[in-house]
Amino acid sequence: MKTELPFKSAPESICILRLSAIGDVCNVVPIVRTLQSYWPTTKISWIIGSLEHQLVDDIAGVQFIVCNKKNGFRELIDMKRKMAGRRFSVLLQMQAAMRASLIGLNIPADIKLGFHKKQAKDFQWLFTNFKTKPIHQPHVIDGFFGFLEAMGIGQRKLVWEIPIPETAKAFAKSKIPTPPKPYLIVNPCSSSRFRNWRNWRPERYAQIIDYAANRYGSITLLTGGPNDTEKAIGENICRISRSDPVNLIGKTNLKELLALLENASATVSPDTGPIHIANSLGVPTIGLYAGSNPHRTGPYLFQNWVVNAYPEAVRNEFGKNVDGIVWGKRIRQPNVIDLITVDAVKEKIDQALTMPRRSPGA
Repeated sequence: MKTELPFKSAPESICILRLSAIGDVCNVVPIVRTLQSYWPTTKISWIIGSLEHQLVDDIAGVQFIVCNKKNGFRELIDMKRKMAGRRFSVLLQMQAAMRASLIGLNIPADIKLGFHKKQAKDFQWLFTNFKTKPIHQPHVIDGFFGFLEAMGIGQRKLVWEIPIPETAKAFAKSKIPTPPKPYLIVNPCSSSRFRNWRNWRPERYAQIIDYAANRYGSITLLTGGPNDTEKAIGENICRISRSDPVNLIGKTNLKELLALLENASATVSPDTGPIHIANSLGVPTIGLYAGSNPHRTGPYLFQNWVVNAYPEAVRNEFGKNVDGIVWGKRIRQPNVIDLITVDAVKEKIDQALTMPRRSPGA
Protein backbone atom coordinates (compact mmCIF):
# COMPACT_ATOMS: atom_id res chain seq x y z
CA MET A 1 0.00 0.00 0.00
CA LYS A 2 1.04 3.60 -0.39
CA THR A 3 2.21 4.88 2.97
CA GLU A 4 0.61 8.25 3.36
CA LEU A 5 -1.91 9.96 5.60
CA PRO A 6 -4.76 10.75 5.70
CA PHE A 7 -6.22 7.59 4.20
CA LYS A 8 -8.39 8.01 1.12
CA SER A 9 -10.26 4.80 1.96
CA ALA A 10 -10.52 2.41 4.88
CA PRO A 11 -7.25 0.61 5.67
CA GLU A 12 -7.28 -3.17 5.77
CA SER A 13 -6.03 -3.41 9.34
CA ILE A 14 -5.22 -1.27 12.36
CA CYS A 15 -3.25 -2.23 15.43
CA ILE A 16 -3.67 -0.17 18.61
CA LEU A 17 -0.77 -0.21 21.04
CA ARG A 18 -1.98 0.88 24.47
CA LEU A 19 -0.90 -1.36 27.30
CA SER A 20 -1.95 0.52 30.41
CA ALA A 21 -3.16 1.97 32.73
CA ILE A 22 -6.79 1.07 33.46
CA GLY A 23 -8.08 4.63 33.05
CA ASP A 24 -6.18 5.21 29.82
CA VAL A 25 -7.29 1.87 28.39
CA CYS A 26 -10.87 2.78 29.27
CA ASN A 27 -10.44 6.06 27.42
CA VAL A 28 -9.22 4.29 24.27
CA VAL A 29 -12.58 2.52 23.92
CA PRO A 30 -14.30 5.49 22.18
CA ILE A 31 -11.49 5.37 19.64
CA VAL A 32 -12.35 1.74 18.94
CA ARG A 33 -16.06 2.55 18.72
CA THR A 34 -15.39 5.38 16.26
CA LEU A 35 -13.19 3.16 14.10
CA GLN A 36 -15.85 0.43 14.09
CA SER A 37 -18.50 2.96 13.07
CA TYR A 38 -16.48 4.82 10.43
CA TRP A 39 -14.50 1.90 8.95
CA PRO A 40 -16.59 -1.22 9.69
CA THR A 41 -14.55 -3.45 7.35
CA THR A 42 -11.19 -2.64 8.94
CA LYS A 43 -9.73 -5.37 11.13
CA ILE A 44 -8.79 -4.02 14.57
CA SER A 45 -6.17 -5.52 16.86
CA TRP A 46 -5.20 -4.14 20.28
CA ILE A 47 -1.97 -4.84 22.14
CA ILE A 48 -2.87 -4.48 25.80
CA GLY A 49 -1.68 -5.28 29.32
CA SER A 50 -2.95 -8.42 31.03
CA LEU A 51 -4.75 -6.62 33.88
CA GLU A 52 -6.33 -4.01 31.63
CA HIS A 53 -7.46 -6.73 29.23
CA GLN A 54 -9.83 -8.01 31.91
CA LEU A 55 -11.90 -4.83 31.58
CA VAL A 56 -12.37 -4.88 27.81
CA ASP A 57 -11.72 -8.47 26.74
CA ASP A 58 -15.28 -9.07 25.50
CA ILE A 59 -15.56 -6.04 23.21
CA ALA A 60 -16.71 -7.54 19.92
CA GLY A 61 -14.76 -7.06 16.72
CA VAL A 62 -11.35 -6.60 18.34
CA GLN A 63 -8.52 -9.12 18.42
CA PHE A 64 -6.55 -8.64 21.63
CA ILE A 65 -2.86 -9.41 21.92
CA VAL A 66 -2.02 -9.54 25.62
CA CYS A 67 1.28 -8.44 27.17
CA ASN A 68 2.28 -9.25 30.73
CA LYS A 69 4.63 -6.62 32.13
CA LYS A 70 5.81 -9.10 34.76
CA ASN A 71 7.70 -10.83 31.95
CA GLY A 72 9.97 -7.80 31.57
CA PHE A 73 12.19 -7.77 28.50
CA ARG A 74 11.14 -11.32 27.69
CA GLU A 75 7.89 -9.77 26.47
CA LEU A 76 9.83 -8.08 23.65
CA ILE A 77 10.94 -11.48 22.40
CA ASP A 78 7.45 -12.91 22.85
CA MET A 79 5.97 -10.04 20.84
CA LYS A 80 8.23 -10.81 17.92
CA ARG A 81 6.95 -14.39 18.02
CA LYS A 82 3.32 -13.25 18.27
CA MET A 83 3.78 -11.00 15.25
CA ALA A 84 5.16 -13.74 13.00
CA GLY A 85 3.31 -13.69 9.69
CA ARG A 86 1.41 -10.48 10.49
CA ARG A 87 1.58 -7.02 8.99
CA PHE A 88 -0.75 -4.11 9.73
CA SER A 89 -1.71 -1.18 7.54
CA VAL A 90 -1.13 1.13 10.48
CA LEU A 91 0.09 0.90 14.06
CA LEU A 92 -1.38 3.49 16.44
CA GLN A 93 1.34 3.95 19.08
CA MET A 94 -0.97 5.48 21.66
CA GLN A 95 1.37 5.04 24.61
CA ALA A 96 4.36 7.37 24.76
CA ALA A 97 6.49 5.24 27.05
CA MET A 98 9.79 3.51 26.28
CA ARG A 99 8.43 0.05 27.06
CA ALA A 100 5.62 0.53 24.56
CA SER A 101 7.96 1.97 21.94
CA LEU A 102 10.31 -1.02 22.25
CA ILE A 103 7.36 -3.38 21.82
CA GLY A 104 6.35 -1.35 18.77
CA LEU A 105 9.69 -2.14 17.13
CA ASN A 106 8.51 -5.73 16.77
CA ILE A 107 5.13 -4.87 15.24
CA PRO A 108 5.26 -4.89 11.42
CA ALA A 109 3.26 -1.97 10.00
CA ASP A 110 3.48 0.25 6.94
CA ILE A 111 2.62 3.29 9.01
CA LYS A 112 3.63 3.76 12.63
CA LEU A 113 1.68 6.74 13.91
CA GLY A 114 2.72 8.35 17.19
CA PHE A 115 2.15 11.52 19.19
CA HIS A 116 3.48 14.84 18.01
CA LYS A 117 6.79 15.63 19.67
CA LYS A 118 5.10 18.20 21.92
CA GLN A 119 2.84 15.50 23.37
CA ALA A 120 5.28 12.57 23.22
CA LYS A 121 7.56 11.33 25.99
CA ASP A 122 10.54 8.99 26.24
CA PHE A 123 11.71 9.85 22.71
CA GLN A 124 8.64 8.21 21.17
CA TRP A 125 9.02 10.35 18.06
CA LEU A 126 12.14 8.34 17.15
CA PHE A 127 10.07 5.14 16.92
CA THR A 128 7.34 6.38 14.54
CA ASN A 129 7.27 7.50 10.92
CA PHE A 130 4.08 9.60 11.14
CA LYS A 131 2.95 11.99 13.88
CA THR A 132 -0.35 13.46 15.05
CA LYS A 133 -0.85 17.20 14.81
CA PRO A 134 0.01 19.21 17.94
CA ILE A 135 -2.97 19.95 20.17
CA HIS A 136 -3.07 22.89 22.55
CA GLN A 137 -3.56 21.71 26.14
CA PRO A 138 -5.35 18.46 25.28
CA HIS A 139 -7.27 16.11 27.49
CA VAL A 140 -5.94 12.56 27.17
CA ILE A 141 -9.02 11.58 25.15
CA ASP A 142 -8.52 14.51 22.78
CA GLY A 143 -4.96 13.30 22.25
CA PHE A 144 -6.26 9.85 21.36
CA PHE A 145 -8.76 11.26 18.89
CA GLY A 146 -5.84 13.09 17.29
CA PHE A 147 -4.78 9.70 15.89
CA LEU A 148 -8.11 9.34 14.10
CA GLU A 149 -7.89 12.88 12.75
CA ALA A 150 -4.44 12.13 11.34
CA MET A 151 -5.93 9.16 9.49
CA GLY A 152 -8.77 11.25 8.08
CA ILE A 153 -11.61 10.58 10.54
CA GLY A 154 -13.10 13.86 11.73
CA GLN A 155 -16.08 12.45 13.61
CA ARG A 156 -16.20 11.21 17.20
CA LYS A 157 -18.33 8.44 18.60
CA LEU A 158 -18.06 9.26 22.29
CA VAL A 159 -19.53 6.03 23.62
CA TRP A 160 -17.98 3.15 25.53
CA GLU A 161 -20.56 0.33 25.88
CA ILE A 162 -18.12 -1.94 27.69
CA PRO A 163 -19.95 -5.27 28.14
CA ILE A 164 -20.94 -6.36 31.65
CA PRO A 165 -21.25 -10.16 32.09
CA GLU A 166 -24.29 -11.59 33.87
CA THR A 167 -22.03 -13.04 36.57
CA ALA A 168 -20.74 -9.54 37.36
CA LYS A 169 -24.28 -8.16 37.43
CA ALA A 170 -25.30 -10.90 39.85
CA PHE A 171 -22.35 -10.04 42.08
CA ALA A 172 -23.30 -6.35 42.08
CA LYS A 173 -26.94 -7.16 42.82
CA SER A 174 -25.87 -9.12 45.90
CA LYS A 175 -24.08 -6.04 47.26
CA ILE A 176 -26.67 -3.40 46.43
CA PRO A 177 -29.41 -2.72 49.01
CA THR A 178 -32.91 -4.12 48.63
CA PRO A 179 -35.28 -2.36 48.20
CA PRO A 180 -33.16 -0.07 45.98
CA LYS A 181 -31.91 3.15 47.54
CA PRO A 182 -29.26 5.68 46.54
CA TYR A 183 -25.74 4.43 46.84
CA LEU A 184 -22.32 5.97 46.43
CA ILE A 185 -19.18 4.27 45.24
CA VAL A 186 -16.17 5.69 47.05
CA ASN A 187 -12.85 4.55 45.61
CA PRO A 188 -10.54 6.25 48.12
CA CYS A 189 -7.10 5.49 46.67
CA SER A 190 -5.17 5.94 43.49
CA SER A 191 -2.68 3.37 42.28
CA SER A 192 0.50 3.04 44.33
CA ARG A 193 3.32 4.98 42.72
CA PHE A 194 6.43 6.74 43.93
CA ARG A 195 5.72 10.31 45.16
CA ASN A 196 2.08 9.98 44.16
CA TRP A 197 0.14 11.79 46.85
CA ARG A 198 -3.48 11.67 45.68
CA ASN A 199 -5.26 9.92 48.55
CA TRP A 200 -7.60 12.04 50.65
CA ARG A 201 -7.63 11.51 54.41
CA PRO A 202 -9.84 8.67 55.74
CA GLU A 203 -11.58 10.97 58.20
CA ARG A 204 -12.66 13.26 55.34
CA TYR A 205 -14.06 10.37 53.37
CA ALA A 206 -15.92 9.28 56.49
CA GLN A 207 -17.46 12.74 56.83
CA ILE A 208 -18.85 12.81 53.30
CA ILE A 209 -20.11 9.23 53.63
CA ASP A 210 -21.97 10.17 56.81
CA TYR A 211 -23.28 13.36 55.18
CA ALA A 212 -24.73 11.43 52.23
CA ALA A 213 -26.29 8.87 54.58
CA ASN A 214 -27.85 11.43 56.93
CA ARG A 215 -29.16 13.78 54.24
CA TYR A 216 -30.12 11.41 51.43
CA GLY A 217 -30.39 8.00 53.07
CA SER A 218 -27.69 6.63 50.79
CA ILE A 219 -25.33 3.82 51.56
CA THR A 220 -21.70 3.73 50.45
CA LEU A 221 -19.67 0.93 48.92
CA LEU A 222 -15.89 1.22 49.21
CA THR A 223 -13.91 -0.15 46.27
CA GLY A 224 -10.23 -0.46 45.48
CA GLY A 225 -7.31 -2.73 44.86
CA PRO A 226 -5.89 -5.51 47.03
CA ASN A 227 -2.69 -3.83 48.24
CA ASP A 228 -2.08 -3.23 51.95
CA THR A 229 -2.28 0.58 51.71
CA GLU A 230 -5.74 0.54 50.16
CA LYS A 231 -6.99 -2.06 52.59
CA ALA A 232 -5.72 -0.06 55.56
CA ILE A 233 -7.36 3.15 54.34
CA GLY A 234 -10.64 1.30 53.78
CA GLU A 235 -10.53 -0.15 57.29
CA ASN A 236 -9.86 3.30 58.75
CA ILE A 237 -12.80 4.80 56.87
CA CYS A 238 -15.10 2.06 58.18
CA ARG A 239 -13.81 2.55 61.73
CA ILE A 240 -14.38 6.32 61.67
CA SER A 241 -17.69 6.43 59.78
CA ARG A 242 -20.96 6.11 61.70
CA SER A 243 -22.84 4.92 58.59
CA ASP A 244 -21.48 1.40 58.14
CA PRO A 245 -20.06 1.60 54.61
CA VAL A 246 -19.70 -1.73 52.83
CA ASN A 247 -16.00 -2.44 52.42
CA LEU A 248 -15.30 -4.17 49.09
CA ILE A 249 -11.69 -3.02 48.77
CA GLY A 250 -9.67 -5.86 47.28
CA LYS A 251 -12.82 -7.96 46.79
CA THR A 252 -13.84 -7.19 43.19
CA ASN A 253 -12.45 -7.78 39.76
CA LEU A 254 -12.74 -5.13 37.05
CA LYS A 255 -15.98 -6.47 35.59
CA GLU A 256 -17.58 -6.61 39.05
CA LEU A 257 -16.47 -3.03 39.66
CA LEU A 258 -18.01 -2.05 36.33
CA ALA A 259 -21.29 -3.69 37.39
CA LEU A 260 -21.27 -1.98 40.80
CA LEU A 261 -20.72 1.39 39.18
CA GLU A 262 -23.41 0.92 36.55
CA ASN A 263 -26.32 1.90 38.81
CA ALA A 264 -24.51 4.03 41.38
CA SER A 265 -25.93 7.43 42.23
CA ALA A 266 -22.41 8.88 42.12
CA THR A 267 -18.79 7.97 42.60
CA VAL A 268 -16.10 9.80 44.56
CA SER A 269 -12.46 9.14 43.78
CA PRO A 270 -9.06 10.71 43.22
CA ASP A 271 -7.36 10.53 39.83
CA THR A 272 -7.32 6.79 39.14
CA GLY A 273 -8.81 4.14 36.86
CA PRO A 274 -12.27 3.68 38.45
CA ILE A 275 -13.09 7.35 37.93
CA HIS A 276 -12.80 6.82 34.17
CA ILE A 277 -14.81 3.60 34.34
CA ALA A 278 -17.58 5.52 36.12
CA ASN A 279 -17.35 8.28 33.53
CA SER A 280 -17.77 5.69 30.75
CA LEU A 281 -21.10 4.64 32.29
CA GLY A 282 -22.45 8.16 32.66
CA VAL A 283 -22.29 7.94 36.45
CA PRO A 284 -21.94 11.36 38.14
CA THR A 285 -18.23 11.37 38.79
CA ILE A 286 -16.84 13.52 41.60
CA GLY A 287 -13.12 13.63 40.99
CA LEU A 288 -10.75 14.85 43.70
CA TYR A 289 -7.94 16.67 41.91
CA ALA A 290 -5.15 18.67 43.48
CA GLY A 291 -1.80 17.31 42.31
CA SER A 292 -2.88 16.71 38.71
CA ASN A 293 -4.81 18.76 36.17
CA PRO A 294 -8.36 17.45 35.65
CA HIS A 295 -8.57 19.22 32.30
CA ARG A 296 -5.97 16.73 31.11
CA THR A 297 -6.74 13.57 33.12
CA GLY A 298 -10.14 14.16 34.70
CA PRO A 299 -13.47 12.43 33.96
CA TYR A 300 -14.14 13.58 30.41
CA LEU A 301 -17.92 13.88 30.64
CA PHE A 302 -17.94 15.31 34.15
CA GLN A 303 -15.43 18.14 34.20
CA ASN A 304 -17.94 20.35 36.01
CA TRP A 305 -18.25 17.77 38.79
CA VAL A 306 -14.57 17.75 39.67
CA VAL A 307 -13.41 19.32 42.92
CA ASN A 308 -10.46 21.11 41.38
CA ALA A 309 -7.76 22.35 43.74
CA TYR A 310 -5.06 22.12 41.07
CA PRO A 311 -4.94 25.88 40.28
CA GLU A 312 -4.42 26.63 43.97
CA ALA A 313 -1.75 23.94 44.21
CA VAL A 314 0.06 25.44 41.20
CA ARG A 315 -0.01 28.92 42.75
CA ASN A 316 1.32 27.57 46.04
CA GLU A 317 4.10 25.60 44.37
CA PHE A 318 5.18 27.90 41.54
CA GLY A 319 3.54 31.26 42.15
CA LYS A 320 1.95 30.99 38.71
CA ASN A 321 -1.38 30.28 37.03
CA VAL A 322 -1.96 26.93 35.33
CA ASP A 323 -1.27 28.48 31.91
CA GLY A 324 2.17 29.51 33.16
CA ILE A 325 3.51 25.98 33.65
CA VAL A 326 4.02 22.91 31.47
CA TRP A 327 0.65 21.38 30.56
CA GLY A 328 -0.18 18.48 32.83
CA LYS A 329 2.71 19.01 35.23
CA ARG A 330 2.08 17.23 38.53
CA ILE A 331 2.41 18.80 41.96
CA ARG A 332 4.30 16.29 44.05
CA GLN A 333 3.79 17.57 47.57
CA PRO A 334 2.67 15.14 50.32
CA ASN A 335 -0.17 17.33 51.59
CA VAL A 336 -1.44 18.72 48.28
CA ILE A 337 -4.66 16.70 48.46
CA ASP A 338 -5.53 18.48 51.73
CA LEU A 339 -6.46 21.52 49.64
CA ILE A 340 -9.73 19.73 48.88
CA THR A 341 -12.27 20.55 51.58
CA VAL A 342 -15.11 18.42 52.89
CA ASP A 343 -17.60 21.20 52.16
CA ALA A 344 -16.54 21.32 48.50
CA VAL A 345 -17.17 17.59 48.12
CA LYS A 346 -20.51 17.84 49.95
CA GLU A 347 -21.61 20.45 47.43
CA LYS A 348 -20.89 18.04 44.57
CA ILE A 349 -22.73 15.24 46.35
CA ASP A 350 -25.76 17.51 46.65
CA GLN A 351 -25.67 18.01 42.88
CA ALA A 352 -25.16 14.32 42.14
CA LEU A 353 -27.99 13.07 44.32
CA THR A 354 -30.54 15.62 43.13
CA MET A 355 -29.88 15.66 39.36
CA PRO A 356 -30.81 13.09 36.68
CA ARG A 357 -28.17 10.82 35.20
CA ARG A 358 -26.71 11.55 31.77
CA SER A 359 -25.82 8.98 29.14
CA PRO A 360 -22.34 8.81 27.56
CA GLY A 361 -22.39 10.53 24.19
CA ALA A 362 -25.46 12.60 25.09
